[in-house]
Amino acid sequence: MPQEHISLFELNQNIKEQIKDAFPGSYWVVAEISDIRTVRSGHCYLELIEKEEESDQIKAKARGTIWAFTYRMLKPYFETTTKQSLSAGLKVLLKVSVEFQELYGYSLNIKDIDPTFTLGDIARRKLEIIKQLEEEGVIDMNKETELATVPQKLAIISSPTAAGYEDFINQLENNSNGYKIYHKLFPAIMQGAEAEESIINALDRIYQYEQVFDAVIIIRGGGSSADLMCFDSYMLAMNIAQFPLPVLTGIGHERDESVVDMVAHTRLKTPTAVAEFIIERINHYELYLIDLKDHFIALTQQLISDERHRIDLAAYRFQPLVSKALSNQKQYQIEAAQRLQFASRNYFDKQNTFYTHVKESMRYLTKKQLRTATQKNDFLSTQLKLELNSFFKNQKQKIKLLDRTVELSDPQKVLQRGYSLSFVQDKLVKSLSGINIGDTLQTRTKDGEIISRVEKISTKK
Repeated sequence: MPQEHISLFELNQNIKEQIKDAFPGSYWVVAEISDIRTVRSGHCYLELIEKEEESDQIKAKARGTIWAFTYRMLKPYFETTTKQSLSAGLKVLLKVSVEFQELYGYSLNIKDIDPTFTLGDIARRKLEIIKQLEEEGVIDMNKETELATVPQKLAIISSPTAAGYEDFINQLENNSNGYKIYHKLFPAIMQGAEAEESIINALDRIYQYEQVFDAVIIIRGGGSSADLMCFDSYMLAMNIAQFPLPVLTGIGHERDESVVDMVAHTRLKTPTAVAEFIIERINHYELYLIDLKDHFIALTQQLISDERHRIDLAAYRFQPLVSKALSNQKQYQIEAAQRLQFASRNYFDKQNTFYTHVKESMRYLTKKQLRTATQKNDFLSTQLKLELNSFFKNQKQKIKLLDRTVELSDPQKVLQRGYSLSFVQDKLVKSLSGINIGDTLQTRTKDGEIISRVEKISTKK
């Protein structure tokens, strides 16, 4: 038998009645909008969440509905008061009634929104971010980076289709002074939930070319307050504050400055204001150079004039001194010429006398040396003849003695005297160390040759 049961519709209807009885009125509820969409009929559907304060984890979730007739009144009121559009990420205070439909389940019917709560929450979050940046000591770091005196190489973060970007480029490239300013666009999403990550990624790409650029320009063409909420992001502000290049902002909004504006090196109102700032900075340096050039030219001309006057005055004073010096020099040269003439004549007279004396002395000494040399040569000639005769006589006697020695040393003469010579393989045996047992011994005498074999070798002891 089937057990007792009810239908799903009956169950949901029962739940609806229970919820209606348990939550009969309206309640003010704080929640964060995680998703919002408006359909063609004009109704607005939201997804509401609540997060853990420490972990940021979602701990509650509910669907919400603002019916078209209510939404048409709440939306302009909220946006006019807060200068923000209803969008994901906002924390809101809602007046809701709890509803349960058999077909759609649990939801919250939103009847009112307190804009002052959202304003307070936005301001509170912004102050908390500013305080955190101050405590971490980074809020003024980018302001301390040095902006180039002539910033001509710019890295631009913007949407390539943004009107503000086009205005900025037009202002740079068509400046009246004709300055050449190099720029490179690093495209990024400049509004919405993805803007924060997109801009940080663009900064990371620029960091790879840090040495190339003079500054980073962040610009966009204005927008609603909600569109610009990403510029109150802690992570984006932290990245800009610690970036090694100066960052200039021209976000283009009328409201209080964003956190990004606060940490940037220079905050300007609009993209065209940033362009004007760059051009004015370059123009200021050009005017400085022109002023420096004019000052240098004036100073140089004054120095030349003063020096010319000093030279003219010196020449006027110098002329009498030169005339007197020339006169003294001329008289000195005349006297010196006279002294030189007298000294030269006296010198040549002494030299003539000296050379005459030397000539006579050389003639006498030459004759004396020739006589002495002739006598010495005669003596040496006689002495040489005597010594040569004695030398040749001694040499003849030595030759005869050597001939006799050679004759007596002739092996044939030795054999004639009764001696013999022994050979082994045609080599004369001079010692027993030169033969071995078994060698064939050739012994020569005066009248023949004896062939023998060595059987024994004995030495004298």
